Amino acid sequence: MDSILIVDDSSSMRNMIDFTLCENGFDCIKAENGKLGCDLLGNKFKLIITDLYMPEMNGIEFIKNIRSTGSNKYTPIIMLTTESEENKKNEGISAGASAWLIKPFTQEKLIETVKKLI
Repeated sequence: MDSILIVDDSSSMRNMIDFTLCENGFDCIKAENGKLGCDLLGNKFKLIITDLYMPEMNGIEFIKNIRSTGSNKYTPIIMLTTESEENKKNEGISAGASAWLIKPFTQEKLIETVKKLI
């Protein structure tokens, strides 16, 4: 599968990311929290984009889950969040995030980051 997994509890954010990526030729699958994102990890993704603050399972727990086992163990992960605090960013990077983007973001910045990672 050559898809990008988008995990964010905000439906408008999921849809905006999906729209931006689809406009640039990427196929996306969406989940509304980390737990539902984990259910989709049987598929191999080209890239994963996750929010930090979500119900059920936050982004850092989700990343740790991805990095621990399975076919997406080495898949690039973008943490896309409103959180700009350095210690949170360091926690995300040590959990396995490949990049950290702060919301609000530009579509250009998202595409540029995605293309760098895949």
